[in-house]
Amino acid sequence: QVQFVESGGGLVQAGGSLRLSCVASVIINAMAWYRQAPGKQRELVAGISSGDSTNYADSVKGRFTISRGNAKNTVYLQMNSLKPEDTAVYYCNFYNVGATTLGRFWGQGTQVTVSS
Repeated sequence: QVQFVESGGGLVQAGGSLRLSCVASVIINAMAWYRQAPGKQRELVAGISSGDSTNYADSVKGRFTISRGNAKNTVYLQMNSLKPEDTAVYYCNFYNVGATTLGRFWGQGTQVTVSS
């Protein structure tokens, strides 16, 4: 069974930075970060493919960077210039798969709170 464990969240002031980490229980070629804010649907934040090409939501372009660790079961999300609207629970999961597959593997996530 594939499991994802996210860490690194916390409380930060607007303009600050955080680095999130995710460890998967197996090596995964393509991984992504998602987030869910209160009262909103979960959304894709950033994804990294097997060839290390990356994709970002428009709302985070230029501020967030997704990267992969040397061990191919780890992915990071460097978040700079944080805004209050970035407040959400952040999750990692497979990238470029359907909702049914994603739904089987959501972890606990890590809470990011940005104060104004």
